[in-house]
Amino acid sequence: MLQFRKTMGKVFDILKETGAVITNSHIVLTSGKHTSAYINKDALYPHTEETSEVCLALAEKVKDLDIDVVAGPALGGIILSQWTAHHLSALKEKEVFGVYTEKTPEGGQAFTRGYDKFVAGKNVLVVEDLTTTGGSAKKVADAVISAGGNVAGVCVMLNRNPEEVTSEYFGAPFFPMETLKVEDYEEKDCPLCKSGVPINTTVGHGKKYLAAKANEKI
Repeated sequence: MLQFRKTMGKVFDILKETGAVITNSHIVLTSGKHTSAYINKDALYPHTEETSEVCLALAEKVKDLDIDVVAGPALGGIILSQWTAHHLSALKEKEVFGVYTEKTPEGGQAFTRGYDKFVAGKNVLVVEDLTTTGGSAKKVADAVISAGGNVAGVCVMLNRNPEEVTSEYFGAPFFPMETLKVEDYEEKDCPLCKSGVPINTTVGHGKKYLAAKANEKI
């Protein structure tokens, strides 16, 4: 069941306009769970003006926080961190740096390429496109702390899990631009699987999921 907030804001409107909102489908999420709706942030990023507008909204949301650096997880978080830092620089009339983390072999996130030098001793805003479990953004926040920085806040375009992904979860102020609650299921409980709805292989992790299932049969 897809539950929209009564009044969705500008960010959601832009996501719809760019074709990023997918409904009535069968999506496999990063977590492995299945769902009928998805926000394909990759549909937004080719549109630079709309991406800039979204990040301006993010920047305005947190402009009263003390922020020196914006950080996001590679890959999509690179674009968000750059644009959000750009707009915060203008709003705060100072240079706000935009950096990103990369995956570690252990599955975490870490600052590479010397970006840890920009984080140490600084107030850092973590940005992410959407949160289901909040795991990716939390890993970036942990990387900030490991690099000697302070997590000033976490800001996301869209939160899919308002009950569990909260300020308490991150241990820092949390600012979702939109809330879109979408029911998701473990594979064994998925009504879409039971009804034979085809897996979407264009977005999400459907292609990897089907490949893994095929390997199980070999």
